[in-house]
Amino acid sequence: MSDETRTRHTSTTPGTGYGRVSTQTMRKIVDSHATRRTFWQQLALIGPAFVAGAWQFGPGNLTTAVQAGSAFQYTLIWVIVVSTILMIFLTDMSVRLGIKTPVSLISSIKEHLGGWVGVVAGVGVFLITLCFSVGNAVGAGLGLSMLFGGNPIMWTVVCTVAVAAVLLIRNVYRVIEKILVVIVAVLAAVFIISAFISRPDWGHAASGLLPTAPGGSWLLIVALVGTNFSINAAFYTSYGTKERKRTEAECRDVTMVDTIPGIVAPGIMTALVIIVAAAVLGQTGETATTIVGLAGVFKPVAGAVGSTIFALGFFGAAFSSMIANATAGGTMLSDGLGQGSTSNSRAAKIISGIILAFGIAVTLTFQSSPIQLIVVAQACTVFVSPILAVLIIVMANRRRLMAEMRNKWWQNVAGVVGLVAVLALSVRLAVRLLS
Repeated sequence: MSDETRTRHTSTTPGTGYGRVSTQTMRKIVDSHATRRTFWQQLALIGPAFVAGAWQFGPGNLTTAVQAGSAFQYTLIWVIVVSTILMIFLTDMSVRLGIKTPVSLISSIKEHLGGWVGVVAGVGVFLITLCFSVGNAVGAGLGLSMLFGGNPIMWTVVCTVAVAAVLLIRNVYRVIEKILVVIVAVLAAVFIISAFISRPDWGHAASGLLPTAPGGSWLLIVALVGTNFSINAAFYTSYGTKERKRTEAECRDVTMVDTIPGIVAPGIMTALVIIVAAAVLGQTGETATTIVGLAGVFKPVAGAVGSTIFALGFFGAAFSSMIANATAGGTMLSDGLGQGSTSNSRAAKIISGIILAFGIAVTLTFQSSPIQLIVVAQACTVFVSPILAVLIIVMANRRRLMAEMRNKWWQNVAGVVGLVAVLALSVRLAVRLLS
């Protein structure tokens, strides 16, 4: 027998080789056992998805949710549920891309799909962040003016300067991550307590899980999808995952303690806001079109301090979203232009400043109807979101890049459903605006 025949099926790893478990599989099994974490070690994985969640739950989200509950009671809860489920799938794809890409996501897009595609991705995210910056600027000013009095525009400027100061800190992502996780936790507690104190009709609320579109609700539906199925926030999660140096062995734990809770939390909060608004304001059938009208949702719940509770929540949502929005827009446009792929690059900080300045400029220009301005700005994000969704899905299916972590068929189905939904809403919004 030749030497080649005698040695064909040997392996350096005991119990592996021909007819047994492969060496590669055995190594993965060993690694998974070696990296098994305690409860507190798993909590340390919390971060990137909660940043995305804080970006989702901004003043635009809170505003559209209150309007949905006050005008249409419980009928639009299904929009939040569907958006949250689809958001989990897109965010999971982005997390896996953050783990597998040797460089940033946009840099990988340039390598695999062409340099101009990466530029389009960076510009697309930047345009969405400009839309969000308007709602954030308006919301921060309105929230602080309710708390302390004074001109909302003055407070918008003060809050924007404070955010700009935070963004100048070195290693800014870690600082932002800690701030936003705390804010999201506090807001979640406030809205959960408020939902139960307001004593809503839970049976009627459950009927809101059945998809319906009452007359005159389409702009709100588009705005709710634009904030809750926030594809740009999902896109940015890959950058947070990359900065946290997540590994393939950590993927499952990251999904369980960060991706799913980080996306479900703002979804639950938004649904609870609709429920509270329906229970408190929905009986009147009057849409809350002013900040005072929005604050009215908490007056029957918390008495004299109701407006203060709302103002704190509104400001918290605006401030958290303002930080995440400016950071993400600056980082990804800088990456698209080839000027650095981290939030600490000089170009990223300059672009973040431009995003903050744009929010102030539009707020100063359109002061007559700030609440409607927030809703329209949130709705307009769906025009760019389909491009980002396509890029996430395509990159998550690249065999050469993703190997065993590429999308499964059911993940692709969920991704395509989300893409089709956003495309349909963008077309409908365009038709409405043109008419």
